Amino acid sequence: MPLLNRLRMRQVALMLAIEARGTLHAAAADLGMTQPAATKMLHELEDALGHALFDRAGRGLQVNAAGRCVTQYFRGMRGGVEAMRRELDALHLGSAGKLFVGCIMAAAPEVLSDALVRLKTAYPLLTVEIAVDTSNRLMERLREGRLDVVIGRMPGRSGGDCSFRPLAEEVLSVVVATDHPLARRRSLRFAELLGYPWILQPAGSPMRDVLEQEFAMHHQPLPGGLIETASILTTTNLIARSSMVAVIPASIALRYQRHGLLHVLPYTVRNRLAAYGSVVRLDRPAPAALQHFLKLLHEAPASAGAPGEALTP
Repeated sequence: MPLLNRLRMRQVALMLAIEARGTLHAAAADLGMTQPAATKMLHELEDALGHALFDRAGRGLQVNAAGRCVTQYFRGMRGGVEAMRRELDALHLGSAGKLFVGCIMAAAPEVLSDALVRLKTAYPLLTVEIAVDTSNRLMERLREGRLDVVIGRMPGRSGGDCSFRPLAEEVLSVVVATDHPLARRRSLRFAELLGYPWILQPAGSPMRDVLEQEFAMHHQPLPGGLIETASILTTTNLIARSSMVAVIPASIALRYQRHGLLHVLPYTVRNRLAAYGSVVRLDRPAPAALQHFLKLLHEAPASAGAPGEALTP
């Protein structure tokens, strides 16, 4: 009998609940089930898959290698169902639907904005919700069905469940306040930056990885007392009120510098980020609005620099 015929959505929900809560008792309570019923359902799922999915850890359950494989696919299934529900709700309400877009901060001012303005001409009633975050966090939301498309980077271990189309490269700039002690310097060595507190993106993000490589290349540990944020507004507000050093996309840094809001330091980050682009799930049908948005996105002027081009800080 095909595996699909033996799986039930309730089993999918139970598996994900156990992974999230760590105990069968808590997962059963979340799903409104008794613990004996949840135990039986888990055993039936493991029998259908031919693998134990959890190891006992004290009084709890810890997902094992087979379980991690299964939960990855089950999260995708849950995301597909959630996307279907949203589209059905839109049909029921007679609206043009809703598009959930995730975007890294470098692409938001130009690439995303240009595509959205033209999209609203074709779909004036379409509701668009935008989440700006790091690529790794946005990819998690895409897999969970909370986003329809991500404008960002594909993590190296993403596998073949997503389609990636490059848009542009992202050059990084080191920035400070306009009255910072280093702001008048015409040249700068990395060691001179180490005497000031730093603002970096959260650990695990592609930009953070690049900066960690930069510090390692100079045989320096990361500064103590870091402020970690993916918010460009928080970053610019902090450097304006302090002697902090931050690293942000050059496309944003140059725009802010033209308005006198910060100063780009004469230091070149030697390690480079991979090109960013559009990422969609391969296992979910793309509604007409999403297809049109992707078409506009890749037709939009790549003012952040096409792959292979660079902005000079």
